[in-house]
Amino acid sequence: MKITCRGLITGATALSLLLFLGTSTSGFADEGAKHTGHIGKDVAALPLFDAHIHYKKPAWGPYPPGTVIELMDKSGVAMALVSSTPDEGTIKLWQYAPNRIVPELRPYHGQAGSGNWTKAPGMFDYLVQRLNAYPHAGIGEFHLHGVDPHDEPLLRKIAALAKEKNIYIHVHSGKAPVDMLFSFEPGLKIIWAHAGMSEPAETVAAMLATYPMLYADTSFREWDILTSQGAIDPAWRRVLERFSDRFMVGSDTWVNEQWDSYGEIMATNRKWLSQFPRAIAEKIAFKNAERLFGRTVDKSLIGKR
Repeated sequence: MKITCRGLITGATALSLLLFLGTSTSGFADEGAKHTGHIGKDVAALPLFDAHIHYKKPAWGPYPPGTVIELMDKSGVAMALVSSTPDEGTIKLWQYAPNRIVPELRPYHGQAGSGNWTKAPGMFDYLVQRLNAYPHAGIGEFHLHGVDPHDEPLLRKIAALAKEKNIYIHVHSGKAPVDMLFSFEPGLKIIWAHAGMSEPAETVAAMLATYPMLYADTSFREWDILTSQGAIDPAWRRVLERFSDRFMVGSDTWVNEQWDSYGEIMATNRKWLSQFPRAIAEKIAFKNAERLFGRTVDKSLIGKR
């Protein structure tokens, strides 16, 4: 039995999801497809782009690169956006499977973590050095727990660097830090981790309407998007349909328990995607990532490196 929280799924829930996507073809999602144009069980055939993977040092032993790629293969995940603590984990995975991994640069290393990275000596020089050494497509995922004026000089430099290199910032925060980053560089490209994590759907919609270059991954939002009855929450349906070109799915393998549950997490994403029309499901599953990162996300990648 797994720890129960959003993203860490109980054995019973995992079984129900596997039945939904596997042997059961008479569930509500398939019936919905007949009557509403939803993709239904055909969602199982879509390739996925996982826009929120971490390959942190505690995972390197129990989950070597080959095992990670096998987990992706089994879940139909053709490609993934990866950041790690430290960045060596991302590079290790990218070097093993360069056709499957889109690397991004997480600032955390040494003693610098989610709560103190903006105060770490030499942080900006570290970021520049790593970006010059490897083909990172973004800076992040990093945490901003609030707006601290003392962090402004570093964050302004990071925003300018991302703009100069035409790469993404991937930020785990509420609304205010996203507003702040766009105030520094209005032309920034930002991926909002967890679609704001605890921000309500209405706030997410307002932010997406305000900032045309704001995107979001839905990791840890599966059980906000899905109601306890397994349907789509009405507020989340409105934002996902209105801004279907801005969202990507994600797993957030921040602890090894997430790797243990990887198949179930991605099955949950397919469950909620199944309740949207094919065009919307395809965008969120992989087509938005193709556009953002200039990659071809195709089932032919499964089983390859």
